Amino acid sequence: MITRHKDMHAFNFDQELKQIMIQPPREFSFAETLHYLRRSPAECMHLVEDEKLYKLLQFEEKTMIIEISENEEDTIQIDFVKDAPDSAKTYQQVADYIVEWFDLRTDLNPFYEMAEEDPLLSELVHKYSGLRVIGVPDLFEAFCWSVIGQQVNLPFAYTVKRRFVEAYGKSVEWNERLFWKFPDPKTITSVSVEDLKKLQFTGRKAEYIIGIAELIANGHLDKQSLLEDFQQAEKTLLAIRGIGPWSAHYVMMRCLRDRSAFPIGDAGLQNALKKRLGRQTKPAPEEIRELFSRWENWEAYAVFYLWRSLSD
Repeated sequence: MITRHKDMHAFNFDQELKQIMIQPPREFSFAETLHYLRRSPAECMHLVEDEKLYKLLQFEEKTMIIEISENEEDTIQIDFVKDAPDSAKTYQQVADYIVEWFDLRTDLNPFYEMAEEDPLLSELVHKYSGLRVIGVPDLFEAFCWSVIGQQVNLPFAYTVKRRFVEAYGKSVEWNERLFWKFPDPKTITSVSVEDLKKLQFTGRKAEYIIGIAELIANGHLDKQSLLEDFQQAEKTLLAIRGIGPWSAHYVMMRCLRDRSAFPIGDAGLQNALKKRLGRQTKPAPEEIRELFSRWENWEAYAVFYLWRSLSD
């Protein structure tokens, strides 16, 4: 069966082969996608192995493990290696998830045309052509990562996330490995601050995570409402205890797909700019704002390409 949405590229699925094929935009690099997703050996939400990506997905009560690869026709191939959808609707949901995760709906041509003429970005867009802002489609997961990552280094953040997922998430075993589903907000509403402190959360961060879980579980915070108006979404996020500008923009960039979001206080971004500018010190926030003003409406992509330049 072949399906085409007005806002995404064609995909087809075959229930006999237990397979989905997605035709990505021409400006897409599966290699760059894998490079980003394998950045930490402590990552627990997916596995990259032999140029293939594995992930546990759940829709309604159906849990599946998928293998994502790129075939010889540069098509994204999704194989169900443990359990498979039993309805066309679930095949559709899996395809939609991948399209959102890899940001395949975005037309990168306007960004590339702008960056081509830019002294800071031109080299990066050539070097990492096809890199897209890899997302965090689940709102609670995006919030948790934005809180866990506050004022700590990346390896420690990954370690704390892993402990959190293994303590409160659900797992499925396949091929002698465990694949994890991120903890459900309802589960976390019954967790205590002391419980999270045992995983090396600070007391404050534990309170923030539990508070966010309660907002989502009680229906006071949901992704669909936030997507309706990005300006209002920013105000809503900043009103949440524990969510400052860095965390708000991180969620807006990675989950809500606001292309104009950028976490100005991000240490990685500041280091990347220092390196690109050939400086000994990090640029001040005012200078960063001025630099980003020329990348209006593409700030999130500029951030992602600058982050990428740090991992050469």
